Formats: sequence, C-alpha cells, structure tokens
Amino acid sequence: MPGLLSAMEGFCVIGIVIAVGYVAARMQIGGSSAQMVLNRFSFFISSPCLMFAILSKEKIFAIFHSSIFVAFFSAMLVGLVFLILNRLFFHMKAADATIGALNSLYLNSNNIGLPIATYILGNPALVAPILVMQQAIFTPVALTVLDVTTKGEVSMKRILSQPLHQPLLIGSLGGIIVSAITAKTGHFIIPDFIYDPINMIGESAVPMILMAFGMSLHGTKPMQNKSDVPATITVAVLKNIVMPIIAFLLSYYVMGFRGATLYACVVLAALPTGQNVYNYAARYNVGLTFARDGILLSTLTSPIFIAIVAALLS
Repeated sequence: MPGLLSAMEGFCVIGIVIAVGYVAARMQIGGSSAQMVLNRFSFFISSPCLMFAILSKEKIFAIFHSSIFVAFFSAMLVGLVFLILNRLFFHMKAADATIGALNSLYLNSNNIGLPIATYILGNPALVAPILVMQQAIFTPVALTVLDVTTKGEVSMKRILSQPLHQPLLIGSLGGIIVSAITAKTGHFIIPDFIYDPINMIGESAVPMILMAFGMSLHGTKPMQNKSDVPATITVAVLKNIVMPIIAFLLSYYVMGFRGATLYACVVLAALPTGQNVYNYAARYNVGLTFARDGILLSTLTSPIFIAIVAALLS
C-alpha cells in the first residue's frame, strides 16, 4: 500500500522535527526560555497566519463539507466520555480536565492529517472541515474555559467576549470570509505581496510547535507522573480507538456515507492528538506533562490503528 507507506513517512518527518527540538534543548540552544518563546510565538502569530493561509485558499464548499458533522459529533462524544470518566475516576480540576478532553478529541489535522489526506485519501481538502471545526468551535470553547478557570474571574461578559480575543479563531474566520468572497467574485481578493508573507509566517507554526514539544521532553521521562498514567492511557484509547469507531457508526448508519467518503471519515478520526494541545497547556501553564504524555502516546500508537483502518476499509 504505497499510500500507507507515504503516511508513515509523514510520521517519520514529524518525529525528526521533534527530535531536533529535543537536541536543541539538550544542547541549551536558545537558553531556558526557548520553549516558552516558540510556544507563544506560534500561539499568537504563526498559527493564526497558518489558518488564514490554508482556509482562504480553500473552496468554501470544501470547508463546509457534510463530513464535518461526523467529525464534530465523534469528537464531541469522546470529549464528553472523558469528562464523565474524569468525574467518576480521575477527579481532575476543571483546567486539567479541559486538557484531557482536548487530548481525547483534538485531531492532528495539519502536520499529520494533510499528508494522510494527500497520500492515503488522495484529497488534502478533506481536512478542511476538521480545521474549521476545531478552530471555530472546540478551540475557542476550551481556551475560554482555561482562561476563566486559571485566572479565577468569572463573568458573563468575559465568557462571551473571550472567543473574540483568540488569535486562532480570528485567523480562521478571516480565512473563511476571504474564501466566501472568492467564491462570490470568482477571484482571490488578497494580493500576493500581502498573502505571501502571511503564508510564510504561517509555515513556521508547525515546526515551532513540534520543536517546542521536543524541548519539553528533555529532562523529563514520559509517564513519570504515575497519578496521570490511567488518564493518559484513557485519552489515547479514546482518541485512537473509540473515536474512529464512533466515526464509522455515524458515517455508515446516520449519514449514509459509503466508499471513499466513509473511508476518509474513519481514517481522519484515527489521527493522533494534535500538538496544539500542548501549546494551549503551555499557554495557560496547566496539565503540561499530561498534555505531553497524551500527545506522545497517541502519536506513537496512531500509525498502528490507521494501518488497521486502512486494511479493513480500503
């Protein structure tokens, strides 16, 4: 299966960039604040530029493909399952539980999703609905919860206005608006001398997030916090096993998808947790080791389950 091999090569690329971050931290390149600088720059500048660059060039009909309902409800259900399990067994505080929910439902739709959509599914645009769903719905809600719970100030005005201050959401909405205008007018309205620097800055987001993640591995051992091990294994199981099963059931029995569309929904649901979750945890300084371990375990096991899905459905 050449497509599956190409996808595994995508995992290798990601592993190399993470390793570069680890080596940089080990050699103390950039000093003790390098990881924080990379996380903050990616959160406030690079990632919003990336979302704008991707979505503004995407066809508006591809962004709002009907498969977005499968992605939304399968993610929402596994996130809800984790919150229920947390209340019954793990008893994490609200901020840490939010990181756990994100670990369970947040897809690595960019740096792993794009190569998988390209090489296995043959259509990179298939990740566009996931990008929109995560950045326009789940990310603002999660960041609002983190903002309120970590700063200890709760007011209706603050809660309602918080999503409007999220750089990722602003970049995503800006890209969607440009895509809609392009569809209406028939031509891309952003001149190259403006789009190109935005795209150039956006392309730095993924390597910075990955290298910051690699830096976080230096000086610590995965699964070192024994109290978080059950929750970490739980989020990996929810992400890599439960979510693809839910996506299959929703696609096949509810949406009536068959063939390539069904296959795409299930494969994309088996993507590992996105490194963005660690970026968010670092931004609010909550659940750092939990986020890191969940992402690491999900990323290491995801190729196995994607291979199983490909073998069963391709």
